[in-house]
Amino acid sequence: MSQVVLITGASSGIGKSIAEYLVTKGFTVYGTSRNPKSDNLNGVHLIPLDVTKSETIKTAVENILEKEGKLDVLINNAGKGITGPLEEIPEEELKSVFETNYFGPIAVMKAVLPTMRKHRKGLIINVTSIAGYMGLPYRSAYSATKGALSLTTEALRMELKEFNVKVTNVAPGDFATNIASGRYHAPLLEDSDYAKNYGKSLSLMDEHVDEGEDPMLMAKAVFDIINTKEPQVDYKVGAFMQRFSTFLKGVLPGKTYERLLLKHYQL
Repeated sequence: MSQVVLITGASSGIGKSIAEYLVTKGFTVYGTSRNPKSDNLNGVHLIPLDVTKSETIKTAVENILEKEGKLDVLINNAGKGITGPLEEIPEEELKSVFETNYFGPIAVMKAVLPTMRKHRKGLIINVTSIAGYMGLPYRSAYSATKGALSLTTEALRMELKEFNVKVTNVAPGDFATNIASGRYHAPLLEDSDYAKNYGKSLSLMDEHVDEGEDPMLMAKAVFDIINTKEPQVDYKVGAFMQRFSTFLKGVLPGKTYERLLLKHYQL
């Protein structure tokens, strides 16, 4: 029997690439989006699920278990971006990004864990971000959500060890996707004291995404993780310098690392 995979946020970008690649490798894949336009795309079973709405999570997981009798792998991929000077980001937008990027993945994990514990088998892959390993200017909220999910994963691994349920992070760098189009941007206000540097940072962010890696790199990395008997705590996928930056964060003095970031973002 093929392994059954549930991947959230599978209608575009990295999620879509992972889902379609796993289908070619013989997996039974259920991909979610808030409003799927069809129920099957390139072999991926598309089902409605909004990670901020618990009833849709419950329904989706119950339907998969009814059809397949099991759920082997959860890939928590759904998320959204947010940019802006922290002072100027509306409180409701800060709460919204945490609902999607942090509390949403937790809700999906809670929904699948009972069946994984029952079968003493399962794998959860949380898609975080290299941005979650460091506080980035004008991306403070995004870095915070991904960092929080990464640390939660580290703790959850130990809690689930006795049930043989594996949990890991995979942190992508910049990939050539449409993530920028769905990102919340705090308005670039001409009379704001942040206008010059925020505008410069926005242009750099979009440039990095446009020049990002092929999402297929993430798909192949996830496939390799699924086929690893004992997954690592975390994996970093992307351009060498982005991955290397997380190493530098751990070995350089804080102010030295901060100067590198300031230079990178031309601040």
